[in-house]
Amino acid sequence: MTSTTATRTSVFAPRYLVATIGMVAIVAVSAFQNLAMTTIMPVISEELHGETLYSLSFAAPLAAGVPGMVLAGNWTDRAGGRVVAWVSASLFAIGTAVVMVAPTMPVFLAGRLVEGFGAGAIDVVLYVLVARVFPADLHGSVFAGFAAAWVVPALVGPAVAGIVTDAVGWHWVFAGALVIAVVAFACLVPTLRHLRPPAPEARPPWQGRRIAWSVAASAAVLLLNTAPDLPLAVRFVAVGVGLVGAWTALRPLLPRRTFTGGAGLPSVVLLRGVLAAGFFGSEAYVPFLLQTQHGLEPSAAGLALTVAALSWAGASWLHGRLGEQRLPATRAFGAGLGLVLVSLLSALAVALVDLPVWVLVAGWFVGGAGMGVAYPRTSMLTLRFSREGDDGFASSALTIADASGSVVGLAIAGLLFTTAGGREEPTAFALVFAAMTVVALVGLVAVRRLGPVPAPPRSPSPEAPGG
Repeated sequence: MTSTTATRTSVFAPRYLVATIGMVAIVAVSAFQNLAMTTIMPVISEELHGETLYSLSFAAPLAAGVPGMVLAGNWTDRAGGRVVAWVSASLFAIGTAVVMVAPTMPVFLAGRLVEGFGAGAIDVVLYVLVARVFPADLHGSVFAGFAAAWVVPALVGPAVAGIVTDAVGWHWVFAGALVIAVVAFACLVPTLRHLRPPAPEARPPWQGRRIAWSVAASAAVLLLNTAPDLPLAVRFVAVGVGLVGAWTALRPLLPRRTFTGGAGLPSVVLLRGVLAAGFFGSEAYVPFLLQTQHGLEPSAAGLALTVAALSWAGASWLHGRLGEQRLPATRAFGAGLGLVLVSLLSALAVALVDLPVWVLVAGWFVGGAGMGVAYPRTSMLTLRFSREGDDGFASSALTIADASGSVVGLAIAGLLFTTAGGREEPTAFALVFAAMTVVALVGLVAVRRLGPVPAPPRSPSPEAPGG
């Protein structure tokens, strides 16, 4: 029998190896899709005549992922997660296929919605797998592995996406992503056999109201991101309605007192949303700025994304090695947010003063490191503050905050960008980065409200995948 000490030493121990490979492969697919999409979206928006819907192309899958996450969280708590994984992976594949052949922007966005619903659901399955397969001592290493899964896509994804787009067209980028997705899910299949459903008397009821609220939240944040494409007279009315609708619909989906930064899980979830809004709301415009204002080709403009993903993975690995005694939660979050603010200010300076490209690339490297420190800690603390049986709810709440924060950040960025004149106006890019800097500063307030963090439980290891 493998000793408890050994099983807590490495996620590559024989009993965890298959689970680790499968989950990391899924994250790698998401990484490639994300980096490729961000790199080539300026070309897609120009070819499909959809520049005013630029932010929506990123926001659509994230918004659709909200009901996907809620349904998956409830369904996983009831059924164990195996069927949820198969259905969500199928929807992701169908959506990617639609995007691949899209002749118009509406078709492209429809595919992104289906793709996002599936991706949101599979994210919840991954978090539940971490909670139910790995002991608490290994959670930090697992999430560091998720960050490391971005390394290879970061090294080759932007360049490959740019080269393929230049050579044969952007449609073939998504064809490649579809093939990678099928292979990655095949790696995860053996682990799914161990997501057994709970006993009938332990199954929670279907949460119809919560699912309905998630659909309403998705519609509200999508309305926010369609605002830039509306006439100016109704644009800000749509923004107001969208913001109120999003706030109303998200409240039942998140832990109580999330929006006021309640101690414990509410502050963790709020921090995740703020980090996502500030970083991802601006990252979509980094290659856009480099291509339109500095004349870089898509493959070269993706360099900023590459270095950020590499520093994210490296910082996440270091975060896992340092441990919680040397890097307590408030220090981790403060350092992470500080580094993200450096990246946003560097982008703002490049947009305003026309500084050399390397300033933005270096700044984004620093920001990626900040995310690599802060993101794994939010994942760890979410599992820490949740109990077995409601880990599906807690995991879905975290991923909802992640997606919703990103979508709201993109909506703010898109509205400012379009209103300021779009790609032809350098000040439009500057407004985006300035707004996201303000958003990131809100996170520093949330850190102060985190409260005491319980020590990791010293419980026996759960049933191993091979057991």
